[in-house]
Amino acid sequence: MATPGALLSESVLGWSIFTIVLLLRYIYRLLLNCHTELFSAVQIQVQAHVILAFCWVYIRKYQSRQESEVISTITAICALAIALITSALLPVDIFLVSFMKYPNGTYKEWAANNETRQQIENTVLYGYYTLYSIILLCVFLWIPFVYFYYEEKDEDNSNKCLQVKNALKYTIGFVIVCSALLLIGTFVPLESPPNRNSTQWEKVQYLFEELGSSHGLAALSFSISSLTLIGMLAVITYTAYGMSVLPLNLIKGTRSILYERLENTEDTEEVEHQIDKLKAKCADGRPLSMRDRRNLQDLEAKLQVLRRQGRHLEIAERNCCNKVGSALRPMKILLGVFFILVALLFFVTLFISNLDKALHSAGISTGFIIFGTNLTNPLNELLLALQPVFPLDYVLITIITMYFVFTSMAGIRNMGIWFFWIRLYKIRPQRTRPQALLFLCMILLLIVLHTSYMIYSLAPQYVMYGSQKYLLQTPLPTADPSQGNHTAAITKICDADAPEDQCTVTRSYLFLHKFWFFSTIYYFGNWAFLVVFLIGLVVSCCKGKKSVIEGEVDADDSDFSDDEYVH
Repeated sequence: MATPGALLSESVLGWSIFTIVLLLRYIYRLLLNCHTELFSAVQIQVQAHVILAFCWVYIRKYQSRQESEVISTITAICALAIALITSALLPVDIFLVSFMKYPNGTYKEWAANNETRQQIENTVLYGYYTLYSIILLCVFLWIPFVYFYYEEKDEDNSNKCLQVKNALKYTIGFVIVCSALLLIGTFVPLESPPNRNSTQWEKVQYLFEELGSSHGLAALSFSISSLTLIGMLAVITYTAYGMSVLPLNLIKGTRSILYERLENTEDTEEVEHQIDKLKAKCADGRPLSMRDRRNLQDLEAKLQVLRRQGRHLEIAERNCCNKVGSALRPMKILLGVFFILVALLFFVTLFISNLDKALHSAGISTGFIIFGTNLTNPLNELLLALQPVFPLDYVLITIITMYFVFTSMAGIRNMGIWFFWIRLYKIRPQRTRPQALLFLCMILLLIVLHTSYMIYSLAPQYVMYGSQKYLLQTPLPTADPSQGNHTAAITKICDADAPEDQCTVTRSYLFLHKFWFFSTIYYFGNWAFLVVFLIGLVVSCCKGKKSVIEGEVDADDSDFSDDEYVH
C-alpha cells in the first residue's frame, strides 16, 4: 500500500506536469493566433510530454537514491522543463514572423491587416514575458526555498514548521534582490522617441520604446537582463568548456576496462606491500613515528579508494551498456567529429560577427548594435540559403538552440558546481545530491536566458527577420522618356534597409537590445567565450582518455554512498 507521503508526492508531481502542459499549450495557441494548421493541440501535448519525459529520465539518472527528496526532485524536473520550453521559444518566434509572408514577399491573407500582425507580435511578447517571469520566480523564490528547505532538514525530520520557517528566512534575501532589480528597472531611463528626421538607430529606439512603454514590463526586462548577465558567466564557463570536451570525449573514447583492472590490481598490491612494510616496523611493540603514522593513514585511505575502484571496474566489465558502447565506437567517433566541426563553425561565425560589430556597429554607447551583416557570416548565409527548402532553416535553428543547451549540460556534468575556486558539488550518475541538481537546473535556466543573444550573435540577420522577404519597386529603363516611368517589383531578403511596414522584427531581437549597456556587456562576453573555448579545446586535447568509471569514485566518497551505487 502506498504511504501518504508517496501519494502526496505523486499528486504534486502530477499537478506540476499538468501545469507545464497547460502552459505550453496556452503559449503555443497564443503565439499561433489559433492557426491550428501550424501546430495542433495534440502535437503541443506530445511535445510537452516528450520534454517532461526527458527531464524525468535525466534527473532520475543523476539523482542520489539514498538522499533523494520528493520536493527537490519535482523542482528539478519542472525547472529543467521550463528551461527547455523557454529555449524553444526563439525558433517559434522566428518561424512566426516568417510564416506571415509568402516566398514572393507579400503578406498572407490573415496577416495582411496591420492590427492582426500587431496582435500576434504582442502575443509573442507576452509568451516571452510569461516564461521569463516563471524563470524569475524559480531563480529568486522557488529553487532557493527548496534548497534551504532541504538544507534545514533534520535527521529525524520531525519539526516541519521550523524547517519551513528557516527556509523562508534565507529565501527573503533572494526576494529582496529581486525586488531591488524590479525597482531599478522601473525607473531606469530609456531613450525618447525619435523626431521626424530620425536616423536608423533612432527608429530602432522607437521600437524599443513601443515594446516597453509600461513601467512594469520595463522592470521585468531589467531583472531578466540582470539575470542574463549571470547566465553569460555560466555560458562562458560551462558552455564553452562543454563545446570542447563533449566532442573530444566522443572521439577519444575511454580506456580499456581490462587494462584498468590490471593497473588497479597492481596498484592495490603495491599499496598493500607498503602498508605491510610500515606495520612491520611496530611488530616488536615500538610505536611508529609521526611521519610513519601519517604515511600509514594516507596509504590506507588510498587502498580504500583503489578497492572501491576495483569493485566499480568489475561492475563496469559486466555492464551491457559498456559492451553496446564499444560496439558503437565508430558511430561515436563520427558523432564527435561532427560536433567538433559544429563547434569550430560556431567559433568562426562568432568571431566574424564580433569583428563585424567592432568595425561597423553604431558604437559602444548603442550596445554595438549592427544593422545587417557587412562581413560574410557562414552560419547566417547557411540559414538564408536553406530558406527555399521548407522547413530546413527552422530545423537548423532549433538544432542550434538545443546544441547550446546540451553542451551546457555536458560542461556542468564534467566540471561540477563551482564557486570561484571552490568545488561545491559533483554531478555523477545515481549519486548527485539534491542540492547539486537544484544548482544544475538554476544554472541551466540562466544559460537559456543568454542563449538567445548567443544565437543572435551567430546569425544576426536571420534572428532579426527570419526568412522574410519584401518587394522592392525599381525603375525600368525606357528608350522613350515620354512613355513615363515604369517599375518592376524585385523580391529581396529583409534587412535593415527594408521599409518598416514590409518586414516584422522578431520580439526576441527587440527584447535583447532594450538596454544598450547590457548589450555592450554581452558583446565583450562573446570575446571571453571565444577565449575560454580555445583554452578548453587545448586542455581537452592534452588530456588523455578518461577512465570508464570517471567521476564515480573519489577520495572524499563514503563507503555508504559507494555501496548505494553498487547495489
